Amino acid sequence: MSIKDKRLRWLLIAAVSMTFLMVVFTVASFTYLYSLGPPSLSNNQNTIYFSQSGEVIGEEHGPESRYWVSLEDIDSDLIQATLITEDRRFYDHIGLDFKRIFGAALEDFKTMSKVQGASTITQQYARNLYLSHEKTWTRKIKEAFYTLRLEAFYDKDELLEGYLNTIYYGHGAYGIEAASRYYFNKSANDLTISEAALLAAIPKGPSYYSPFYHYENAKNRQEQILASLVQEDLISDEEHFLATNEYLQLTKPKERQKISVAPHFQDIVLQELAGILNEPTEEIRSGGYQVVTTLNIKNQRNLEETVNNTISSESEIQVGAMAMNPDNGAITSVIGGIDYNQSQYNRAVQAKRMPGSSFKPFLYYAALENGYTATTTLMSKRTNFELADGTVYQPSNYNGYYADEPITLAEAIAVSDNVYAVKTNLFIKPESVVETARQFGIKSKLSAIPSLALGTEVVNVKEMVSGYSLLANGGEKIEPYTIEKISDIKGNVLYVRPKKEVELVLDPKHTFILTHLMTGMFDESLNGYTRVTGATIADQLSRPYAGKSGSTNSDSWMVGFSPDIVTGVWIGYDDNRRIEKTEEQRYAINVWGRFMEGVHKDKPLKTFDVPDGVVGAYIDPATGDLANPYCDDQRLMYFVKGTEPTTHCTIHLHDESTDEVEKEEPEKQKKAGIGRFFDWLPFIGD
Repeated sequence: MSIKDKRLRWLLIAAVSMTFLMVVFTVASFTYLYSLGPPSLSNNQNTIYFSQSGEVIGEEHGPESRYWVSLEDIDSDLIQATLITEDRRFYDHIGLDFKRIFGAALEDFKTMSKVQGASTITQQYARNLYLSHEKTWTRKIKEAFYTLRLEAFYDKDELLEGYLNTIYYGHGAYGIEAASRYYFNKSANDLTISEAALLAAIPKGPSYYSPFYHYENAKNRQEQILASLVQEDLISDEEHFLATNEYLQLTKPKERQKISVAPHFQDIVLQELAGILNEPTEEIRSGGYQVVTTLNIKNQRNLEETVNNTISSESEIQVGAMAMNPDNGAITSVIGGIDYNQSQYNRAVQAKRMPGSSFKPFLYYAALENGYTATTTLMSKRTNFELADGTVYQPSNYNGYYADEPITLAEAIAVSDNVYAVKTNLFIKPESVVETARQFGIKSKLSAIPSLALGTEVVNVKEMVSGYSLLANGGEKIEPYTIEKISDIKGNVLYVRPKKEVELVLDPKHTFILTHLMTGMFDESLNGYTRVTGATIADQLSRPYAGKSGSTNSDSWMVGFSPDIVTGVWIGYDDNRRIEKTEEQRYAINVWGRFMEGVHKDKPLKTFDVPDGVVGAYIDPATGDLANPYCDDQRLMYFVKGTEPTTHCTIHLHDESTDEVEKEEPEKQKKAGIGRFFDWLPFIGD
């Protein structure tokens, strides 16, 4: 017998022996593997964030980018191209294709190399899930066991779906959906035949067949796959011709960059998600969760554009802003800083700053609870307060202006009189104000000190917006949140935000009265010894808003609301330097006003509901008495029934010398007492 014949004989014996051993191995393996139960198919996937309207706003992932799509959502041409390229007998074998293994083994025996080139789709899937890619006999044996175990407990479509969602396509893209987005900026369900064949070519050598690095290599392999498809009658000659000659519109570098909406908002979502699921953030990033958030994309873009158009790009000043639905606490817009790429520090939730006079509504709610009304008067003049420890405290008004006469609560709020605020704080006790702030949801540490009335204790934007929301919703407790629903990778719902239970923590009558008083900052009928604090933007507002500004040497605030939305804006420097430029001191109120007008554009006017037990009366702001027909300024104010003024103004009386003038100006009489549009009719009580 010749050497050649002996070699062939040994090859035949080896092949038969290997086949026999494979059969024995397979039978034994299936028996054993059934006893182990199904292996887990869990695998890292991108966690996707959606806006409240269902638009993708961003994603979290580990070092690898992955998405999961069902088999029916993957282009059929891509599936066929993958099968014909990777595993033509996928639906016929049991996970190990003995015909391919025998052929590969025979070829490798000739060259005395390790077995390679015979892996089925199931084997590759098993490797992706459980094993490394080292080329050793140990890994091959483990791979075979996992492969048979997968085939024993999962059907072919499940395995094919898993494979297509985990195979590596290069450039950090794992799975066909990630690859489709990366290479063609489209979903895996929208690929053309040409695009499908190109993607099917890549897994063989993700770098070598990358169309970005080696276009010719990728194109040649794509054409081989297209030729195989037409040979198997999976596509027509015409489709083959068109696909071969189709221009491949690959993504440009800029398109491959991740576009993320509201990144500071997404950071809040991630922390909330970790709390709900009780998992570390790193596991959540690659957990494949589908998260529906509260973000309103239109409002978010409006807020971002407003900030960018208002704040000078040359300024180093920073911003923290948040908008919230007062009915349920849903956070709808967030800006945590000028540039997320430069600083991920979220100034809307992490930074604690002095709120200045924007803290006063909490003080004045406590005052209303302690018997104050809109017309309660206190002297506004430079005052020294001697405290219990013997020290003297002297608050000052903005620019050192004082009325030097009694002013009403309505005027004190509108012009932000500090002396009035400190007197009120000391009268009702700072401890009471701290307790009231807690009712509003303020959780930061607050010291019961005289200057608390002027916002000298630090809080964050989120707390302020949440607190004002209780005024906007009539006193109902809320918990701020960003997540509406969480689903897993398969679409199973894991969490749905519980419907808010109504829990009144504030008196609806007093919240309404305070809300109306807070519209006074934009009403120049309340101008007294100085202009109301919102005068600079009052003529830009198309509807009534309630709000309060605040400022310290290094902080500028504006927080305010309509019945639909509460918005807070903080402006300042991270290093607490003094805000000296007049333009920068007005950034907060300008951003707030422009944003609120944008949110309400083309929306019908909606007013706050007047609760039972509240009555309205036209008041002379200068005296706090009921207005008579001859008062130049009159404003509608609200009172708990039984506490409204009963006497009329006696300062502004009829002057006969003005009769002729008034006849020439009949409109003046018609307008007298009407005030600005803030006195809208739906506010009138019983």
